[in-house]
Amino acid sequence: MADPSSYRPSPGQIPDSPGVYKFRDEHRRVIYVGKAKNLRQRVANYFQDLANLHPRTRTMVTTAASVEWTVVSTEVEALQLEYTWIKEFDPRFNVKYRDDKSYPYLAVTLNEEFPRVQVMRGAKKKGVRYFGPYGHAWAIRETVDLMLRVFPVRTCSAGVFKNAARTGRPCLLGYIDKCSAPCVGRVSPEEHRELAEDFCDFMAGRTGTYIRRLEKDMMQAAEEMEYERAARLRDDAEALKRAMEKSAVVLADATDADLIAVAEDELEAALQIFHVRGGRVRGQRGWVTDKVEAVDTSGLVEHALQQLYGEERGDAVPKEVLVPALPEDTEAVSQWLAERRGSQVSLRIPQRGDKKDLMATVQRNAQQALGLHKTKRASDLTTRSRALEEIAEALGLDTAPLRIECYDISHLQGDDVVASMVVFEDGLARKSEYRRFQIKGFEGQDDVRSMHEVIGRRFKRYLQEKERTGEWEEAQETAPGVTGPVPATPGAPGPGLVPATPGVTGPVPAPVLTAASPADEIEPREDDGRPKRFAYPPQLVVVDGGQPQVAAAKRALDELGIDDIAVCGLAKRLEEVWLPDDDDPVVLPRSSEGLYLLQRVRDEAHRFAITYQRAKRAKRVRSSPLDDVAGLGETRKQALIKHFGSVKKLRQATIEEICEVPGIGRRTAESVAAALASTAPAAPAVNTATGEIMEEDDGGAS
Repeated sequence: MADPSSYRPSPGQIPDSPGVYKFRDEHRRVIYVGKAKNLRQRVANYFQDLANLHPRTRTMVTTAASVEWTVVSTEVEALQLEYTWIKEFDPRFNVKYRDDKSYPYLAVTLNEEFPRVQVMRGAKKKGVRYFGPYGHAWAIRETVDLMLRVFPVRTCSAGVFKNAARTGRPCLLGYIDKCSAPCVGRVSPEEHRELAEDFCDFMAGRTGTYIRRLEKDMMQAAEEMEYERAARLRDDAEALKRAMEKSAVVLADATDADLIAVAEDELEAALQIFHVRGGRVRGQRGWVTDKVEAVDTSGLVEHALQQLYGEERGDAVPKEVLVPALPEDTEAVSQWLAERRGSQVSLRIPQRGDKKDLMATVQRNAQQALGLHKTKRASDLTTRSRALEEIAEALGLDTAPLRIECYDISHLQGDDVVASMVVFEDGLARKSEYRRFQIKGFEGQDDVRSMHEVIGRRFKRYLQEKERTGEWEEAQETAPGVTGPVPATPGAPGPGLVPATPGVTGPVPAPVLTAASPADEIEPREDDGRPKRFAYPPQLVVVDGGQPQVAAAKRALDELGIDDIAVCGLAKRLEEVWLPDDDDPVVLPRSSEGLYLLQRVRDEAHRFAITYQRAKRAKRVRSSPLDDVAGLGETRKQALIKHFGSVKKLRQATIEEICEVPGIGRRTAESVAAALASTAPAAPAVNTATGEIMEEDDGGAS
C-alpha cells in the first residue's frame, strides 16, 4: 500500500486549467481517469488526510504510485478525452457499465454495395445503421417480415447472394416479391440503395410520409380501375401500420428522446434506457455496474451518457435526453452531445406530463433490473461459497459461517423502539427463522443499550434450551480450563438462573418459557423432540452499526459466558466491518462477494425492523379506549361511534343512552362507560399563543 504523500506533486506544478488526469500504479498501469475544470483544485483533493477520503477513493490513492495530467482548452474536450482514455485503458477504479445481456439490433449495412437488413449483436460497426436494441430477436424478424412488402431490401447472407448471382436465379424471397432481387439485376444498385434508405427513414420514425403515399397511390389505382394494384397497395399500407402498432405510442408529440433511469445502492447500480423515436418506444436496454469509485447519481448519469453516445453521430443522438439527475457540468455535457448530433440537444429532468410518467416507468424497470441482478448473484452456489470463505478469512474465523444472524434497531425519534433478527444459512435468507423484539428494559432512544438487551435476550433463550436438553452441562464439563459448578453470576448461567442484569442485584430466576410468553420472541414449547426456534446458535453475529454496537453485542455474549460465536458490525455509511476490541475497521475489497453478502444481510435486517416498527406505530395511532373493553368487537365499536359521532360524546353518554345502540346490552354498556371513564383526559389543552381552550376531537378513533 503506497503512501500518497510519496508521489504528491507540488501545488505549483499542477496547472489551474481544464484537463484530464490519470493515476497509475507501481506497474505503470492506469487505474483511474478523471476530468476537471480546474486540475489544481481537483487533484489536490486526492492528497488530503486519508481519514477524510471516501473509502473507495482512499483505496485508489493508496493503490496508485503516480499521477499525471493533460491540459485541454475546454471542458468539452476534457469530457471527450476522459471517455477516450477510459475506453483505451479500462481503469479498475472507474465506473464501467456492462450490458446485463447481449441485446439484438436491427441493422442495415449501408457500407455494402447492396445494403442488407439483418439482426446484429455485439459491437457496432462503422457504416452500419442500427435500430433498437430490442428485447428479442424474433420481434425484429416479425417487423422486418411486415416491412419487406413495401421495402423489399436484401436480407440474404453474402454466400446466398453470390450463389444467386452465379446461377442467375433469385432465392424464394425474390419470387414472392419480398426482395427486389438485386442479385440477378432486377434493380440497379442505386435503386436498391434508395429502397434501403427509405427503410431506414421509416424505422427512424418518419412513418407518416410513406403511409400517406401508399394510400394516395391506392386511391389513384382504384380510380383507374386497377383493382389488383389498389388491393396490393392497401395490404402494403396495412402491413406498415401493423409494424408501427408493435410499439405503442408513449409520447403524443412524436418526440425523439432517450430516457435514462438509475437504481442504486451502496455497492451497485442498474441503468435502464428507453429509446423513443416518433413518440414510440423503439428499443430498450439495461446496464449494471459496480460502484468502484465514489460517485453519486449525477456521476452515474454522466458515465452513462459517455458510454451511450461516445461512438454515436447524427440522429443516433436524439433531440432530447431525459435523466433523473443532471451531470455536474451540465453545460459541457450538453455541448458535447450537440457536437455529436450536429444540432442542439436538450438534456433535462422531466418535471410533468407524459414524459415524467414514462420516466417513472423506466425507473421501475431499473429497480426490477437491480433486484433481478442481485437475485441471480445471490442464487449462485459458487458465488455464495466464495462469499462465505472471504468473510471467514477477513474476520479470522476457523470455518465459514454457515449460519449468520444479523440484528438491527429501529425507532421513530425514540418511540416504538423495536429490533429485528434475520437469519442467513449457507448464504440464503431463511425467513422462517426471522424474529422481532420489543425493547422493554428502558424508555427512549439508545441504540447501544437496545442492542445489548436484544443480544442478551436472544442468547438467554439459547442457553435455556441447551440447559433443558442437558447440552449446557455437558459443554461445561468438557470445556477446557473450566472446573466445578458454574456460578450464577455474570459470566455463565447456572441451572434455573440467568446472569444479573444491569441495575439488578443478584441472580434473577430464569423465566419459564410457555405459550403465554411474548409471541414476538419465542414460540410454545414443542414436546415432539424438535428443537425450538432459538435452539440453533449462529457462527457469526452481525450488528448494524459500528464500534459501539459491536462492543455492546460482545459484552452481552461475554456476560452469558458465550465465547464461541464471532461478532462483527457493518457501518452503513462507509461499508466498514468492525470487530470487537479493534480500533481500526476491516475494509473488504470493493469487488468482494463477502462484502456483498454482509450488505444483503444488513439490508434485510433493516427492512424487517423498519416494517415491524411502522406496523407498531400505525397500530398505536389507530388505538382507541374502546379497544380495552372485553367482548366488544369491531362491528359494535363502529356502531357506537356511528351512533354518537365521537368518543368524546360517547364518554358523556349515560348507560341508558348507550343501551339504545342496537346490539349493546346493559352489561356491555357498563363496561364501555367504565373503560371511557378510566381514560378520560385530565384537563383541556390550551393554545399558548391565543389562550383558546382546545376541545378534544377524537371522532375518528375506532
